[in-house]
Amino acid sequence: MPHRRIVAAVLTTVAVLVAVPSMALACTPVHLHAGARGPGLTAPVEKEIAMELVSSAENSSLDWRAQFTYIEDIGDGRGYTGGIIGFCSGTGDMLEVVRAYTAAEPANPLARFIPALERVNGTDSHAGLGDAFVAAWHRAAADPRFQRAQDDERDRVYFDPAVRAAKRDGLSTLGQFVYYDAMVMHGPGDDPLSFGGMRAWVQRHARTPLAGGSEQHFLHVFLEHRKTIMRTEEAHSDTSRVDDEQAVFLAAHDWGLRPPLRWHTYGDPWAILTDPVVR
Repeated sequence: MPHRRIVAAVLTTVAVLVAVPSMALACTPVHLHAGARGPGLTAPVEKEIAMELVSSAENSSLDWRAQFTYIEDIGDGRGYTGGIIGFCSGTGDMLEVVRAYTAAEPANPLARFIPALERVNGTDSHAGLGDAFVAAWHRAAADPRFQRAQDDERDRVYFDPAVRAAKRDGLSTLGQFVYYDAMVMHGPGDDPLSFGGMRAWVQRHARTPLAGGSEQHFLHVFLEHRKTIMRTEEAHSDTSRVDDEQAVFLAAHDWGLRPPLRWHTYGDPWAILTDPVVR
């Protein structure tokens, strides 16, 4: 039955011809920008730049180390906001900072407020805190162990998870910063208003660079969606930290987030002209 062998050979040839383009596509290297592989935002200089960028928006200062002492209620429904990235008494991260500090130094001025912080978690209440707590926070801020507790909580909850997520998506150093800044403001949860939910929404509407998508397009969709989320909350409705900072870097294709950097937050001009000193 030679005709069957001929038909089989033809079908095999067709199958190979159909498969080859798919195989070639699968083997096409994905183009990733600076920082997607390697240290990226975790490199000491790049991390310092990230801290200064966030501080310009959170504290109107590039001196983020001066913010260990910062604490106030900004009226966003999260109680007290304090420290280097705005730990909140109403979201639990301020409680974790004080617990870590107390583990390192039990006889510290904030230890006695742990029960009150446990009670107000999830609310905007100041019950059991008030002026005495604010004064104790200011005193503790001079202690290197309290500063270390803030640094560690920032990295554990915000910085490290944001960078890991960005690298899983194939994002550049700039993209890693975009994720980190969103994590700081919106928190690491999976609900639609938190970072995890925002990222999931964007992934449904744009391909990540690791999946072969354009990082320019992916980050544009992410930033536009983030602005929509920000406008749902009065305290965060000013989107200049996106429009006049991150979108500026994106338009300039500054994938490595390298100086000189110039931007605005809430109307204030800022610049990092050379690599900052890492302390």
